[in-house]
Amino acid sequence: MVLLVAGSTQARPGGITGDEAEGGTDVAKTGCTCHSGNAITPDDSVTVMIADVPYHFAADTDYTLIVEIIGGPEIGGAASAGFSLRVSEGTLSAGVGYEDMVQNGDDASTLTHSEAGNNPTDRSWTIVWTAPATGSGDVTFWLAGNSVNGDGAPTGDAWNRLSFSLGEGDDSGNTRTIFAGNGDVAPPAAESGHVDLHHMGAPFRAHWLGLLGFGAVVAVILFCGFFLRYGFSRHYEGRSNIIRLRMKHLRRGDQL
Repeated sequence: MVLLVAGSTQARPGGITGDEAEGGTDVAKTGCTCHSGNAITPDDSVTVMIADVPYHFAADTDYTLIVEIIGGPEIGGAASAGFSLRVSEGTLSAGVGYEDMVQNGDDASTLTHSEAGNNPTDRSWTIVWTAPATGSGDVTFWLAGNSVNGDGAPTGDAWNRLSFSLGEGDDSGNTRTIFAGNGDVAPPAAESGHVDLHHMGAPFRAHWLGLLGFGAVVAVILFCGFFLRYGFSRHYEGRSNIIRLRMKHLRRGDQL
């Protein structure tokens, strides 16, 4: 019995297929319970997401989606992450360039990583969901993903899961990202000790236009200061003859 229990908690580097992808043990619905110190509890420090999801789907249409996992242990070792995905309607397949990284198994409504795809540096996979025929009703997605340290043992690994429904309707082309987790996604580290202006929310052109505008205001203020100081001062010997004549005329007017 001990050997059977130990065997059931081993990782599946080749993906979730067979009994683990079907029935009451469906990992997409129950979670990756062998990849955690507290096996029955999902960890919100791991964010699992599906990007480029439409708001409504059009029947018999292929949708390219991105499954991604963020957070968890540092990437290293023989593996970094894995996932198990199921849909209630339609079929799932690998995206272009990911044919050797994800697999269907025997059920086209499920999808999982392959052994060749369990160590992506970005912990993401591109997949294709083919929507069902008209009148199929709402489609439910179930996704479970784990983030692992690659040492072959469950200790230190973490997992999370999400589920959502998608209704048939007019597809406007707008997409969204659906995720589960605390959303604590760290920004990329600064290179060479600085942060790019684009990452600070200031486009490069707008930044320099702002500096030029500030410099122009300073120049106008300085010009006005010098003009007022030396253009109308009675004590400045370097003023022009026109200004001298005007000042003389003004003095005569004052004497009338």
